[in-house]
Amino acid sequence: MSHHQIIIVGGGNAGISVAAQLFRKNSKLDIAIIDPADKHYYQPAWTLVGGGAFDLQKTVRNEADVMPKQAKWIKEACMSFQPEKNEVTTSGGTYTYDYLIVAPGIQLNWGAIKGLPETISKNDVCSNYSFQTVPYTFEVLKNFKGGKAIFHNPHTPVKCGGAPHKIMYLAADYFRKNGLLEKADIQYWSGAARLFAVDKYEKTLLEVCEKANIKLNLMQRMEEIDGPNKRARFVGMAESNMGQETWVDYDMIHISPPQSAPDFVKSSSLANELGWVDVNINTLQHNKFNNIFSLGDAAGLPISKTGAAIRKQAPVVVGNLLSLMENQTMDNSYQGYTSCPLVTGYGKLVLAEFDYNNNPLETFPFDQSKERWSMYQLKKQVLPRMYWSQILKGKA
Repeated sequence: MSHHQIIIVGGGNAGISVAAQLFRKNSKLDIAIIDPADKHYYQPAWTLVGGGAFDLQKTVRNEADVMPKQAKWIKEACMSFQPEKNEVTTSGGTYTYDYLIVAPGIQLNWGAIKGLPETISKNDVCSNYSFQTVPYTFEVLKNFKGGKAIFHNPHTPVKCGGAPHKIMYLAADYFRKNGLLEKADIQYWSGAARLFAVDKYEKTLLEVCEKANIKLNLMQRMEEIDGPNKRARFVGMAESNMGQETWVDYDMIHISPPQSAPDFVKSSSLANELGWVDVNINTLQHNKFNNIFSLGDAAGLPISKTGAAIRKQAPVVVGNLLSLMENQTMDNSYQGYTSCPLVTGYGKLVLAEFDYNNNPLETFPFDQSKERWSMYQLKKQVLPRMYWSQILKGKA
């Protein structure tokens, strides 16, 4: 078994935790991880960073420090796949594999909104979606004196589906604590058809919106942002407003960039019609190439793209890959578990956990649709520590 060459594309949460789990099962495996990154980020905490409630520096480590020691690190960018030849081409060369795990994460398409790259982190245009931009979010909140506060959710899938509105609830709470809520016109402009996909949790979130007088504008795609004039252009996507253009003025705006699978995945024969890696949603094995698996944000799975989902996907990939290598039946199955810890204010959180059918799959013996201080502490104190010490090391 040890002579099989396994290549993992992606040195994020998914790639590293899978490698760690594979080594725990068989320390002699030959595993190479392709990733050009110098830094490794714990991104779930960026919502709290944007709200001024978490230290940004605690969300970053050197990639070299989290790479499994037994893995060969190919510090190059993946460019293309040649699955018919069992090859991956990078910025530095071509590598052959016996088994391939595709876990490169998601691509942030800042340029998909006209004017966004030029105005991000100035003109009160903020975003929690990158290490570089997230500190400006709290600057904007602190400088807000009243007026129109816009929170945007794109028309594409995004990593951490709750993030675009979590910062809105924190902002509303921040304004409330600073006597500004009455002066704030908070609006949510979203490319989705509803606030949240699971009824049980959406009910609570709608109540949170009602308390802060947040106005929801759904099925709206952001096309353009004009930073100097502080206005954004949206185009309607519903039958009732299809193609209708609206320019919205703002005093502050939080933008979540449109997202997609990385270009090298989208343009490859591994992709489905939407550009994601075409895998069986239960076994996570590729539908066409049986020596390829995928997990994480780039995998074509009909579920929210979260770190919690990866935690349940990783053991399935590991178990099924090892079974395949031994010519045994693959009996590990992923049922679509995902989790969105929905911060609804400082010290308040709704822990949404659900499956492919949007049925709640809850961990705790209480109603998780209620806002709880204990769940906020889980997000702020427990999960970041657990990520670095347990999850990345394949222990959780």
